[in-house]
Formats: sequence, structure tokens, C-alpha cells
Amino acid sequence: MDLRHHHGTDVHVVRACYYADGADLVAIGGTHSVQVLQTTPNSYKVIANFYIGCRITALAWSSKTTSPSSTDEWIVELTAAGEDFGLNLLTKTATSEESVFPFGGGLSGHHGKINDISFCGGQSEDSSRYVATVSDDKMLMVWDLHPSVTIRSPGSPEILDETDPAARPQPTAYVISFPHPLVSVCSHPSTSKEFLVADIRGSVFLTDWRSDPEANEQASWRNASVVELVEPRALADAVTGATKRWSGFAAWRPDSADIVGATYGSRFALWDLSRLQGGKPMVSGISFPEGGHRFRWCPSYPEYFGVSTNSPSKGAVINVHNTAYVNTEPTTFTVAPKPLYIRDFDFLATPGIPRIAAAVGREVVIFYIGVES
Repeated sequence: MDLRHHHGTDVHVVRACYYADGADLVAIGGTHSVQVLQTTPNSYKVIANFYIGCRITALAWSSKTTSPSSTDEWIVELTAAGEDFGLNLLTKTATSEESVFPFGGGLSGHHGKINDISFCGGQSEDSSRYVATVSDDKMLMVWDLHPSVTIRSPGSPEILDETDPAARPQPTAYVISFPHPLVSVCSHPSTSKEFLVADIRGSVFLTDWRSDPEANEQASWRNASVVELVEPRALADAVTGATKRWSGFAAWRPDSADIVGATYGSRFALWDLSRLQGGKPMVSGISFPEGGHRFRWCPSYPEYFGVSTNSPSKGAVINVHNTAYVNTEPTTFTVAPKPLYIRDFDFLATPGIPRIAAAVGREVVIFYIGVES
């Protein structure tokens, strides 16, 4: 059955938790707050509500997160970006109330809309320590949430209590600049060194954020980028000015660090990093002639990926493709009629038949994309 949650304001961001101990959790970013839903096949409940005070533009889950369904000592931790270009670390546990720790504002952070967030990949503690953000200001920033060196003001205590937001040291950022505005960033469970970064013009960069940028400070993105992938038609349209609506989004296939997918304009593209072909995709096709907006892999059935459009001409629609039959027509799911459209969506990581959480107007709709055979 479909689940419908009325948030109270327009829902701008939806992110499912992909970690096994929190796979039934979904975060929702609205006009001024973030809610966390715990889902079951037939119901849901709100387990956390964080007031931010401005529109949410991006969300990311920390690997520390565990669901009440996994343990009595559960914890919710995620990072939220607001339209004021600031960041917030959000935390709630089974024994404590919601905590909002703001950082990255003012001169120390971004100076444009933050379009996406991702915690570091890998299996070490770094996966909850480092979080990456990308923005319209052409910057990738990797934040250390637990800096080992802190700058203390005169008279401040020697020992800082990180559970107290007022006493906690501000995160520090490692900055990599790119030539064009950035639209998405993601990590992979198999590596803590690299982020996948996409810009608006059809380029996707596999970026080693731990590399040394000192060799050429004027082009640090070239030093940090291990591989640059391109979607030729999107890049050509950007160069010739044929692109009317700037959009794009890239993601790593969760079960394979070699497979990357993206949507640019009307097209989707898949790359195989083991066969680079000069950075060109191994396969591409049309998903939405009006232009795609979001690209998401399904974590429970990784051969599936979904593409949405934010054009209201089709209504709130998501196309789900199968990589085994990538040249056939996708399965189309209509969530709501026009003029409503999909602002954001994500696949839940719960086992069994895949489920999608989609932001439509003031609602989040959670639905299955198949039935038991």
C-alpha cells in the first residue's frame, strides 16, 4: 500500500538512509524543518523533528545512524543544508532531544546554493567524520566534523564538550574549486578517498579529495580529479548555448564502484570506469524529453535506476530503468497529476520489493514499484 505523509509545508528534499541498521528511515526537508520518518510496510511514524528556520536544499545521512527497529540505543545523525548557504549537523538519540549544530556559515562556507551533500565513503570512522558539499559557487568543500586542532578564544576552556553545541569546535573545510557550478556529490562504500562530483555542463569528476593540491593552485580540480567523464550531447549543448534549463545529477551504483550513472537534459548516461572509452558513456538514452532532474540507483536491486523530471507538463512522474534492458522503454510511475511534479525522490534500502519515497507538493508518497511474484 502507498503511504502518504503530509509535512505541512512544501517538501524540497527526500533522502533515504542506505545503512543497514537504518534502512527503514527517511529524512524530509521542508520550508523550515527536517523530519525523520521510520517506516514499515504498512505504516510510518515521525521519530525526529529538527527546526532549521529556512528552506532545506540538501540532506545526507551519517553512518552512525541506527533505527529504533535495530536497537534500543538508536541514534539519528544527518547533515542539512539551508537556502542561507549554512549547514547543520542534526542529532537525536533514544535518550536525548533533537540537537541542531550549525556550521559552515558566513565567510567560512559556501556563497551559493548548496545543491547536494554526501558523507565520506568506506567502512572506517571517517564515514561519519567527513562530509562533502557542492554548490552553485563552483566549490567542493569537504568538512571535518571533528577537527583535531581547534582555535580557542582567550579564556575558553581547555576541554571542550562536543555534546554541547555552544562549546563544540567549528568544523574545518578542505576546498577544491571547479570551473562550473556543481549539482551533485556522492561517495561509495568501497572507498574513503574519492567523491563523484557532477557539474551543470555534462562533466562528472571522480575526485580524490585527499590528494595534494599544492602543485597547481590555479587548477586544483585537475590535480584532484582521477577521471573526468563526459556526456557529449550535454557538453555540446552547453558550449553552443542550446541548453535552456541547466540541470544534471550523477550517482554511483552501490554494488559496483566501476558503474556511474547520470541524467543531463533529456538523456541518461551510464559509464563503466573499467572501460573508459575516453570518458564517453558506454550507453545512453532518452528518459524525459522535457529534461531529467534526479538520478538514483536502487540499493536493494542495484540493476534498477530511477530518473525524475521537475517539469510539470507530465505531472509527478518517475521512470524506472533496468540496466539489463536499458534500451527498452522504462516503467513509468505516476505519483500525482499535473501541475504537481517530483521535487525529489529516493529508493529505500529495505530488503524485498523496492520502494520509492517521492516529494510531491506538501506530501511525501512512499510506494512499492512491484508486487510479490
